[in-house]
Amino acid sequence: MTGDKSAGRLDKSVGRFLIADVPGLAERVTRRIADDLPVYGRLPAEELHGDVRTIVGMTIRAFAEVLRTERMPPPEFLEKVRLSAARRAEERLPVDAVVSAYHYGAAICVEEVTATAEPHELIEAHRLLLDCLREITSAVTAGYVAESQSLIGERDAARHTVLSALLDGRGAELDPAHLGIRLPPCYLALAFTIGRHPDEDRADVDATVASRRKIRRLRTELDRALGHPVLTRLSADEGLALIPSDSAPDRAPDTQRARLAKLTASLITVSGVPLTAGVAASTPAEVPQAVRLATELRDTAVGTGRPPGVYPLTSLLLDYQLTRASPARSHLAALLSPLTEGPDLPATLRTYFASNLDRRETASRLHVHPNTVDYRLRRIATLTGLDLTAHTDLLTLRAALTAHDATDPQRPGRT
Repeated sequence: MTGDKSAGRLDKSVGRFLIADVPGLAERVTRRIADDLPVYGRLPAEELHGDVRTIVGMTIRAFAEVLRTERMPPPEFLEKVRLSAARRAEERLPVDAVVSAYHYGAAICVEEVTATAEPHELIEAHRLLLDCLREITSAVTAGYVAESQSLIGERDAARHTVLSALLDGRGAELDPAHLGIRLPPCYLALAFTIGRHPDEDRADVDATVASRRKIRRLRTELDRALGHPVLTRLSADEGLALIPSDSAPDRAPDTQRARLAKLTASLITVSGVPLTAGVAASTPAEVPQAVRLATELRDTAVGTGRPPGVYPLTSLLLDYQLTRASPARSHLAALLSPLTEGPDLPATLRTYFASNLDRRETASRLHVHPNTVDYRLRRIATLTGLDLTAHTDLLTLRAALTAHDATDPQRPGRT
């Protein structure tokens, strides 16, 4: 901007009043920033009255030069502004505070100009200072954002390094100080399924975008709920999170169950999709084993029709044991092979157990008459030779159903 249109409107001496007292003005601006912007007030005195005051003084001179020449600041000055903003980003000062600091400086300069300029000159002086402030704000945000993205990249790279090492069983090789992290005494491995969001199935919505939004919400909520970046690996349909804990690994899944249930509930609410999770704990060196167990627990919970939620081993003891591969499992599963003649029979038996052996509740869930349930249960007894009224046979049928579901390739969570 050359200022040709405004030539003659502004006395070139106006800017000299700013130049005449740069140290005093810089002191006023610095003090105002420290008083009104708490993050600046908490800076070390050496930095506040050194680096910050230096950039304040330099900016006041830039304002004065703009008033004198009616030209915007040169690229060299804006580059210094960008570098200063980058340092503030590295120090984790909020960007709104950094931008506000320049506005405070501009406001005090306007007060000085107003007190010295002629009334007919004020409009032009204000316009020039606003244009200058726009240029400075652009430089501040550019420098801050560039440095923030760099820091995020470094942080994400460090998180990826740590997660990969832990999953590969190389936790003992990590150098926490070098990576800027602290390894906890225990990690809770949370392995979970991620349901489909309704938007992923809408014809008028890009399913890929909807899926990415779902993943981003989950990652953001994990970081927010725990108060720090969490080591995660997320895809469209499943995820893994390593949650730090100070509890002993052998007790953590149960002592932390309420906390994990609350976390899972918040993840479900924020993402808008059902989550079913298995959880296991270990020291950093044994994370691979914990992840493997948590994944098996997740698959067991899904495969046995558990509702969304979080499941430690103690809540799935029988089902988990029955779904492990063994000669007994194949024999148990074979007990239900006669039921294939009636496709509704396994579902009826599954719902009957899920309804705590309540035939009316079973009928309600299946949307059939209770007499239909009675007929199917009698048919199951005839085909399997097991009596549902006999306690031992009932336990055998329950075990057979679990083994059947674990070996059925059509059932989710097959192990």
